[in-house]
Amino acid sequence: METDSKGEEGFVKDESFRDSISTISEEGSRNWIYPQKPKGQLYDKRKLVSYAYLVLFFTVPFIKLNGEPLLLLNVLERKFIIFGLIFWPQDLFLAALALLTFMVFIVLFTVVFGRLFCGWVCPQTIFMEMVFRRIEYWIEGDANQQRRLNKQSWNREKITKKTGKLLAFFALSFVIGNFFYSYIIGMDKLIHIITQPFADHVGGFLGMIAFAGVFFFVYTYFREQVCLVVCPYGRLQGVLLDRNSIVVAYDYVRGEPRTKPKKLEDTKAGDCIDCKACVRVCPTGIDIRNGTQLECVNCTACIDACDHIMEEIGKPKGLIRYDSENGIAKGTKLKVTPRIIGYSAVLLLLVVGLSFGISNRSNIETTILRAPGMLFQKVGTDSLSNLYNFKIVNKTHEKMLLKLKLESHRGTIKHIGSVNKLNLIDAGMSEGTFFVTIHRKDIQERKTKITFSIMNGEKLLEKYSTNFLGPAK
Repeated sequence: METDSKGEEGFVKDESFRDSISTISEEGSRNWIYPQKPKGQLYDKRKLVSYAYLVLFFTVPFIKLNGEPLLLLNVLERKFIIFGLIFWPQDLFLAALALLTFMVFIVLFTVVFGRLFCGWVCPQTIFMEMVFRRIEYWIEGDANQQRRLNKQSWNREKITKKTGKLLAFFALSFVIGNFFYSYIIGMDKLIHIITQPFADHVGGFLGMIAFAGVFFFVYTYFREQVCLVVCPYGRLQGVLLDRNSIVVAYDYVRGEPRTKPKKLEDTKAGDCIDCKACVRVCPTGIDIRNGTQLECVNCTACIDACDHIMEEIGKPKGLIRYDSENGIAKGTKLKVTPRIIGYSAVLLLLVVGLSFGISNRSNIETTILRAPGMLFQKVGTDSLSNLYNFKIVNKTHEKMLLKLKLESHRGTIKHIGSVNKLNLIDAGMSEGTFFVTIHRKDIQERKTKITFSIMNGEKLLEKYSTNFLGPAK
């Protein structure tokens, strides 16, 4: 968009472009984006980051610690393993604290560095731009060749290329989707589903197909719309970014007014020659010269494209670069603002709290409750008994031989069924029922608080208190 003025808040007076997004036409139809193949120093560095990410993504499901996956987010069975630590639904407060810590970190990171995450390590960007898009370039050619291919009739060339691309995309989507699936159910279970007959694991196979289908749809058709429509992070940047945040920005002070290559000797002209190289390589179809926009994922393709043009016309690189609004308008460097200090302090407190919570987490989670609908029972002439249900979850990888001990009163515990239910396997759970019998003279209230000790051999693991029901006075 041509501009002819700049002010304190920037260089654009007409901001009507913000009323719509680049991928939707005025009629409401989809504007298909054909970004030109990027190249340059930053793109090469992003490729190295993406290679490291892909290696981690495809190897972590195979890594085990103490016989368990290194990372497992099994929402189906409500079991989560993070770097060897097992989290169950009973650890919900730790999960909530971890989520809050992550959110504050994202806020702080965005306040300082903008959407650096989106452009460099977001899985959507890495798979779209560094895997699927590169395959598309290899099969169909660069942007102009793709446009020409889509406009031509369905001849042999078009059918061959389109079929090859779709087959390659589906094969990749199947692999990537099922690796994501393995982070939920575990690689061992995924391999078991694949190697067993379909009839034995219908649900598992349907899950595999569903994950593959979602990824195929996203990377074949939906593409950049994930960042623009689905992901909330881009919309949050409007409230997270300030004039000191580092973003991919166009230096309008140096670049305006724009000129043509033949008029570069004009002393009043800016360095921007309006070649639109930055627009042609943008994967979301925006013009970065309009300023920070919702669609920008900070992928740096425009920086590489502009630097190449600056080299060709003999101008300094960096017309488009990582900088802040204040850095461009006033030449100021990044400052540590009270906002950054405040977020950092909150983040530090959350990290300390989360670390303390994890380090002091009990190895087991015990629940002991009176059997519903049951009153007390008389035992002989001088004792009362209550029936209890218990559930004990082992949060460790150690096998445990547990013992319940009545700590607060003299009395006895009689298990119903096998006492071996207290033999906990690693990361296992035990459930059962038992009677507690206490001398009547020790029960003075309708509800008396009693305390159990849960022992592993001679080691006290946890204490648990509940109520013992007696006769009304």
